[in-house]
Amino acid sequence: MAVVVLFGSETGTAEEVADKIAEVLSDHDAEVRDMLEYEVSDIDVNDFHVIICSTYGDGELPTGAVPFYEALDEDAPDLKGLRFALFGLGDRVYEDTFNRGGEIIAEKLVELGAEQVHEHARHDSSSNVKPKAQAEEWARELSGLLVG
Repeated sequence: MAVVVLFGSETGTAEEVADKIAEVLSDHDAEVRDMLEYEVSDIDVNDFHVIICSTYGDGELPTGAVPFYEALDEDAPDLKGLRFALFGLGDRVYEDTFNRGGEIIAEKLVELGAEQVHEHARHDSSSNVKPKAQAEEWARELSGLLVG
């Protein structure tokens, strides 16, 4: 089983977080992929997917995640057997839409048959916690779940 670390970003923070998570999960053959360049047909349900997604505007997907989401919606692949974990990025100042971008992607994956595992990490850019530091701790916990 390989680990696909898939990010959707607006400003690049999600990519930085993806790189940190892949570094922590390097023992699991982790590979970072940009949602802009990842085709729905590339999804292998035998691989574990880590989704990193920011939230943009009024709780929308970031520009970097929109084409992937639209392809999931249009193609509606059968994702039964796919397991994924989610690391979201947002700002609690926007409390009604805090981390909504990641939730949108997760809801679509689950609708198509995938199973979300591990805690949904929700980074708050208004906090003093750095996104890569939170991602590193979260990925270490996730790594323990991927063994065996």
